Amino acid sequence: MAYTTSAQDNTTLQKHFEAYYQQMRTQGDINGVINAMTHLNILSPSEERKDTLAYLYLNNNQHLQALNTIGFETNASDSDMAVNIKALSLKSLNQPKRALEQFEILFSRQPTAYIAYELADLKIQTGDNEGASVDIDYGISNATDEMKHAFYERQQPYEVSLKAAFYHLKGLVQYNMNKDNIDMAIATIDEALAIDPGFNLASLSKQALETRKNEEGQEK
Repeated sequence: MAYTTSAQDNTTLQKHFEAYYQQMRTQGDINGVINAMTHLNILSPSEERKDTLAYLYLNNNQHLQALNTIGFETNASDSDMAVNIKALSLKSLNQPKRALEQFEILFSRQPTAYIAYELADLKIQTGDNEGASVDIDYGISNATDEMKHAFYERQQPYEVSLKAAFYHLKGLVQYNMNKDNIDMAIATIDEALAIDPGFNLASLSKQALETRKNEEGQEK
């Protein structure tokens, strides 16, 4: 009898939090949605609910909470959603090496130009310029004119052509691998600016390289 009562209580609670979850979604209350999903995952745990809860944290820029929900470790059995959450959260928490592992898994499952960009960017950060070059070549070959990438170094975020973003990275890699040939790196960044003249970060990189070139010229 006690077991039956307990099962009924759990069913009632689950129905309550399912209704609460839907109501919080209707109201746009993200904290309420997270609260409801947390209760649902306790009452009836599943990988799908756990992934959904972590995704909610990710979308709310609560990256540590997202990782605490699904774990930090690399797991071959993780869903694509879980791997993506880990990759983005680790990147946001300035853990490039660990984020790189997750993006590698995503790319092995379904390679795209978008993931190739993340790989190239993270490999540059971790000093793997040769590895970044491979991803950049893939990205330039597979990025379409419709694909965009967002940048946030300005107060107002903006988007540029993904292909232009790859050319910017290519210029940085060329400089990193051969600092004696700044002109080649500048020419490659010019290709990025030719595609997307409003690419602010590429303009800043070009200015920095030109300043470096002028300083070296004065030293000689």
